Amino acid sequence: MKRYSIPALFASLAILVSPACADNHANNTPQFIRTSNAASFDTDFTVAAENTVNTVVCIKSFTAQRQNPYGNRGGGYDPFGMFDFFFGPQERQQQPRQQQRNNEPVQSGLGSGVIISEDGYIVTNNHVIDGADKLEVLLNDNSTYEAKIIGTDEATDLALIKIDAEKLTPITFGNSEDLKIGEWVLAVGNPFGFNSTVTAGIVSAKARSISQNSRGGKMGIESFIQTDAAVNPGNSGGALVNLKGELIGINSAIYSNTGSYTGYSFAIPTSIVKKVMTDLKQYGSVQRAMLGCTITELDSKLAKEKGITVTKSGLMVMEVTDRSTAKEIGLQSGDVIVGINDAEIHTFPELQEQLNKFRPGDQISVTYIRDNKKYTKSATLRNSQGSTAITKKGDFSEIGCAFMKIGEETKRNLGISNGVKVTGLKGGAFRDAGIKDGFIITEINGNRVNSSDDVEMIYNQIMKSGESDKVMFITGLYPTGKKYYYAVNLAQE
Repeated sequence: MKRYSIPALFASLAILVSPACADNHANNTPQFIRTSNAASFDTDFTVAAENTVNTVVCIKSFTAQRQNPYGNRGGGYDPFGMFDFFFGPQERQQQPRQQQRNNEPVQSGLGSGVIISEDGYIVTNNHVIDGADKLEVLLNDNSTYEAKIIGTDEATDLALIKIDAEKLTPITFGNSEDLKIGEWVLAVGNPFGFNSTVTAGIVSAKARSISQNSRGGKMGIESFIQTDAAVNPGNSGGALVNLKGELIGINSAIYSNTGSYTGYSFAIPTSIVKKVMTDLKQYGSVQRAMLGCTITELDSKLAKEKGITVTKSGLMVMEVTDRSTAKEIGLQSGDVIVGINDAEIHTFPELQEQLNKFRPGDQISVTYIRDNKKYTKSATLRNSQGSTAITKKGDFSEIGCAFMKIGEETKRNLGISNGVKVTGLKGGAFRDAGIKDGFIITEINGNRVNSSDDVEMIYNQIMKSGESDKVMFITGLYPTGKKYYYAVNLAQE
């Protein structure tokens, strides 16, 4: 067997010998012709890093000190360190007793954010600022500002905050849809509290679903950019940029069994970030467009079973909702959606990413397969209520009443152990549902209530959730002892 040395083998693969080369070979004067015209391999990240570090900030969250033996944010037992993963290294040392008595906020978490406007708007992750009583933003030049929350969206894990500053350096937005698998990217943030840290990697996948780690499955984003750039606790909310220094994603999660980076990280693409930030700034809440049908991903087995031969990927329609975009288009059970506007659709994350770019009232075209023929039709997108109206940011005052504690004697007479009385009823969601003054609420969505604060807490949880239907299911009774059940629709149009 003829053996090749490694250099000789590489030479035989990488070069082409000219005819003259064969003649000169005997004279040991080989001449070679290069066959590759590819550009040189460029790994200079300095421009991207310089264009990014001053646009990324450190965000410290503070919460009022609570009695908690584990030292984390007044929450609960955290045996696996997941609190550290989401919020960065914690301040767990014992606080001065005077500070504890006064319930002064103490630092409870640390993350990153990205400046998106000269006048102080900053995008970050919702989980970085969720539950904070105070937010402090540290710029790259060590300037410190207190921030206020403009809007949050739990479903996409994004939040918009603002500091009172001018002439800041905002990041330049890139187009995440132009990203290619294998393209170099940089992650910039504050891992473990180390400010302005830059790590490099490549795009490993696009429209990646990590449903096993999604936040309760409540319309959570399932269309991540997957990279192997190192992202660690404290990086959350930081920038993922291309080699031009353009923002193409907000770092949000890692795949890890330990809470630290072990191979892959995930970023929310700017195609979604831009839309969510605009909605939060203009309307206070995200305007979500629904196609209005239940679907399942098509594979080769299902395609064979249904007799579909023209495609083996796409989203098969299972059921169509009334008063929906799908109904207007005329979609039917068994149709396979393969495109939205000019984008091909193969998976649910790809569909979700496309729909997240639009608002109710926008026109889209849907391409689908029926009886092995392709059709394209246009329609108007609607919201979860079946209309094109803009939804408004929820406010607790919209329920249209106040609440009064009930005395022990009333509880004994009615045979109840808890409850709050509805009083001062006026125009609002409660009156629209049929509730009258004097009604005593004992439970909301299965949770016992005993004060106005309990009602407001449940209201806020409902409004912050990613559920399309925002409803209070109320159990209670009137002073006569007769029990009633009400469903209060909190969806605003």
